[in-house]
Amino acid sequence: MKEIHANLLDRLQEAKEQGRLGEFAAIEASLAAAEQKFAAMRDLAARHTTVNLGKPNSVASSRIATLSSETRMRNTSPEHYNEGMTVFLCSKCGTAITPELAELAAIPDVSDDERNRGKETRQAPSTVPRGHYAIDPEPWGPPYVVQDDQEAPKPTQSRGPAVCREEGFVISAGTRHTALLHPDDAAGLQPLPNWENSTGCCGPIGDEGLNRACPCGAPVATLAADCFGPNELHLDPDRTYAFSQ
Repeated sequence: MKEIHANLLDRLQEAKEQGRLGEFAAIEASLAAAEQKFAAMRDLAARHTTVNLGKPNSVASSRIATLSSETRMRNTSPEHYNEGMTVFLCSKCGTAITPELAELAAIPDVSDDERNRGKETRQAPSTVPRGHYAIDPEPWGPPYVVQDDQEAPKPTQSRGPAVCREEGFVISAGTRHTALLHPDDAAGLQPLPNWENSTGCCGPIGDEGLNRACPCGAPVATLAADCFGPNELHLDPDRTYAFSQ
């Protein structure tokens, strides 16, 4: 837990120095959650009782960005959380926004076969199956930078088409280590007011930034579900955090 707290402090300083105000605010929220966790752990040690981390305003363990097999934080959990499973929670209010999920070792391949898309929705099958999640090491979402090779551009996001703007083909320089999951495994998330950042044809493209919020109103995720891209939900690693036994 001390390593996670120190990592957050480093990220907070970096965001402040580089003027990334949005990320600065998100990391501040995660830092506050980590400090609350310290307090809960000290209280637990003093009282030798169980802290119910599943209730709103409770604090679980580490943020998503540290969820590798080597660095994942594992603490004593409530009895209704099963060993080896992970629950993701909102950094602002502590509410669980997913059921128990099992981690995949890698992101599954996305089918390019148009026949696999829904006949009515035109959406691709979800990148990640129900009941699972994977950590995406690649950048996702804004900001975007111009690609060096304009003759053979790469896909703008980890998965999906290449995007050309006025300045040329661009590529994401956004958040890394988002938790990738089936959209139905976070069914309680809501579109932002006025469907902000949800531009798309058959669903949101997912390239405009956070577009899904916790019931408390805090933006926490990006849904990509348009008819020419992948179908997946990305949980922001600073606006959500994880509890796993």
